[in-house]
Amino acid sequence: MTEPISEPSPQEALLPASGRAGGSPRPGGKPGGKGARQPAERLPVARVLIDSPLPHLDRPFDYLVPAALDADAVPGCRVRVRFAGQPADGYLLERVARSDHPGRLAFLERVVSPLPVLTPEIAGLARAVADRYAGTMSDVLRLAIPPRHARVEAEPGSPAPRAAEAPAPPDWRTPGDGWDAYPAGPSFLRALAEGRSPRAVWTALPGIGPDGPSWPLAVASAVRATLAGGRGAVVVVPDGKDVAMMARALGATPHVAITADLGPAERYRRWLKLLRGEVRVAVGTRPVAFAPVHPLGLAVIWDDGDDLHAERHAPYPHTREVLTLRAHRARAGLLVGGYARTAEAALLVASGWAHPLVPARGELRARAPLIRPAGDDAELARDEAARAARLPTVAWQALKRGLERGPVLVQVPRRGYLPALACLRCRAPARCGGPAQGSGAPGSGPVCSGPLALRGGHAAPYCRWCGRIAGDWRCPRCGCPRVRAIVVGARRTAEELGRAFPSVAVKTSGRDGVLATVGAGPALVVATPGAEPVPEGGYAAAVLLDGWALLGRPDLRAAEETLRRWMNAAALARPRAEIVVCADGAVPVVQALVRWDPVTFSERELGERAELGFPPAARMASLTGPGAAVREMLAETDLPEDAQVLGPVPIDGGLERAVIRVPRRSGAALARALKAASGARSVRKATDVVRVQVDPLDLI
Repeated sequence: MTEPISEPSPQEALLPASGRAGGSPRPGGKPGGKGARQPAERLPVARVLIDSPLPHLDRPFDYLVPAALDADAVPGCRVRVRFAGQPADGYLLERVARSDHPGRLAFLERVVSPLPVLTPEIAGLARAVADRYAGTMSDVLRLAIPPRHARVEAEPGSPAPRAAEAPAPPDWRTPGDGWDAYPAGPSFLRALAEGRSPRAVWTALPGIGPDGPSWPLAVASAVRATLAGGRGAVVVVPDGKDVAMMARALGATPHVAITADLGPAERYRRWLKLLRGEVRVAVGTRPVAFAPVHPLGLAVIWDDGDDLHAERHAPYPHTREVLTLRAHRARAGLLVGGYARTAEAALLVASGWAHPLVPARGELRARAPLIRPAGDDAELARDEAARAARLPTVAWQALKRGLERGPVLVQVPRRGYLPALACLRCRAPARCGGPAQGSGAPGSGPVCSGPLALRGGHAAPYCRWCGRIAGDWRCPRCGCPRVRAIVVGARRTAEELGRAFPSVAVKTSGRDGVLATVGAGPALVVATPGAEPVPEGGYAAAVLLDGWALLGRPDLRAAEETLRRWMNAAALARPRAEIVVCADGAVPVVQALVRWDPVTFSERELGERAELGFPPAARMASLTGPGAAVREMLAETDLPEDAQVLGPVPIDGGLERAVIRVPRRSGAALARALKAASGARSVRKATDVVRVQVDPLDLI
């Protein structure tokens, strides 16, 4: 319900009357006196969303529109108002004829810009996302709308394209897009071109074409079909490297690419092109999910399991959920694509909301690489070649044969040199013995106890938490001063392989520097997951090292994420290329990779989570903060009757975490209850912050 601005909230009631929102006795001057402002004759009441993160202020407030601002105060524009005696920014959501409040209303101070940057579709989507994640609409709008640049707004725009300028039907398809390899692929494109709204979960074929991976060409064809039907599209990919590939695939098709490395002015300039209708296709990372494309015909997300799609700012929405909500509200098509399939995507198919787009089995056999498991660490200990270069014989031979034909890939799950150390004699983990940060001299306070690591072959061990150099370290258990590696990082692996293959160039790609592409000549490419460069013509072979490091993580999505990382790397290989995965072949995730069958694996994963009551089969929320604050909020939250509270339990940093689990049917009720509890804490100005996350990625 709309709140009148002259009615103070409980928090505003603590202020003097002259400081309350709308509490000034004569807003705009004495009525009828000289200099008095008059409200607009038509629709004089503006409903304004204040830009405030406080949960109890997450609702529209009523203001009067001065007659002088009548033309500029349009729905969706940025405005400045007085709130609680202070200037505040906000968005004008709508104008109405009258307010429900019987008293007087304050006037708008000014219109910051008459440009309607908040469209009705994005406003409705932001409200839905905020409700889904127990957040505030203003927080969502900070993610959706870039900051204003007055100079960019003043630049002349190009005229919006006419519907007749859309590509003709024969131009839908991009040569080599690969849609014919999917039995339902051509019908999916026809539905988009005819203005319908197909929803599909797409399991893409692996392989590298003359222009790189084939998935950007397939998405480009779907985008062109949507344009031919008179509608626009948004394409969301994990990172800038994928944005560049997608932009090349679109070619001459009018589009804008929006990434984080653009400057604020250029990012706003491209966003305005979409808002003004000059361009109807947006490609970029997660903020593009809110791009003002209208009318929207297709929303695409590639590799939805990548954690880069999870927003790190409140209310922590996931791009897949944002696009699903948007496609549903706009009655647009949706394409969730990737080499692997997440449990959330499997649920969309299982519920019937989306349909599967899978390749024909014959096409898959012709293009998938040959996967060979290499066993576990016991085999490495028995293998002479493994002792020389940390590789089993089968992996060593695969690399050697591959280097005769082109570049080979070695995927290492850990970055750095030696990121984890242990005592050479008793194998106890090597920990820092220095004081915790801020505790004073050694022995005067708590011990840091952080993990020790090595930056290079001739460096002394250092603590990864406090940075202390531990050159005098001795094992507290046995007294041994020497250490051994527990986990070997990418830089140490590259060093070992360089000694093993002295005549071959070794290239690394990871956090310190990501390679976009590599040539077709022989080369050893050592990369961390997600940083694998695209090879010209595909990798001749690949080795996926240290499978135990990925599978052994204490994470609900460890197996799913492992398969996704392996398949993304193996998909860059040539058809029938040899891929060696260093993991036990009896593990289900390894079997899924060997058969190249992510669909069955995702269905099994979804079934197991449903049996155990984990997302996406159930809805969960986490409360993180000081222990007393978490317990207080739990006691005040009116949880659904079928809610189950787990914890709170201590976590890092002296904080505690509680997890609330409900069936999917009660997910909306849980979000409302948590939002109400956060609002109650906000009203009484609780000092301890409790972070609320709905369906967080790091659940375990």
